[in-house]
Amino acid sequence: MKKKIHIILLLAIVAAGVRLGLIFYQRHQDNARLVKKEGPPLNPDYYVNIKKLYPYDLKSAKQLTRQPVWVKVGYFYPFYPYDIAAHHTDFSREAGKLLPLHKLEIKDVVSSVSPKTGGLQVLAVFKDGGRFYATPIGNDSGGDFKFYSDDMFFIEDPHQLYKHWPAEIWQAIDQHQVKAGMNELQADFSIGIGLLDSGSGSIDKTLNYPNGGKPITISFRDGKAAEIRPGPAS
Repeated sequence: MKKKIHIILLLAIVAAGVRLGLIFYQRHQDNARLVKKEGPPLNPDYYVNIKKLYPYDLKSAKQLTRQPVWVKVGYFYPFYPYDIAAHHTDFSREAGKLLPLHKLEIKDVVSSVSPKTGGLQVLAVFKDGGRFYATPIGNDSGGDFKFYSDDMFFIEDPHQLYKHWPAEIWQAIDQHQVKAGMNELQADFSIGIGLLDSGSGSIDKTLNYPNGGKPITISFRDGKAAEIRPGPAS
């Protein structure tokens, strides 16, 4: 009887071991299938923490003078001649558009009446090529300020924020050139914002870049620039 009991217990232990082994094997198989189903690793660009100043009045906006800034969107924001002695912005003639990732040293933040709207505009004053200029960064409606400077400028060096990008990509960006393999953000940093071509999809898309009067069309495949060609004349 004791032998029968021992045999039964031994069989039960063996069966339990087999069962436990099957459970672990099944879990391993399930985990392997989950890994296969997972997509590619997330783009490290998504983890970049971009600091903002959140100005709320003229005094707080002067934080822009404490460090260099870099233009986020090139060929979009206008700037005007500024007379530093007279504290006057010449809105009658646009001096140009801020270049992509143009590094600026903001000297002052001032307000001036806009001849177009009659309201007060807040402007960042900077020096470039020995001359002073001012670019609008917000509006003042009777003390109700609305700023868009956080959308205009990086307050940290983008070369450090995106230091995971290869050196050859940064070299092309600094020269305002685009090359095959660039992603959309890298192309934006190089030649400004592109306009989505009609018929483009969400993954494979074609963008037309005005590029400061030298239009370029880029077709992206799987998020990378696959075809670069002259764009349509505006």
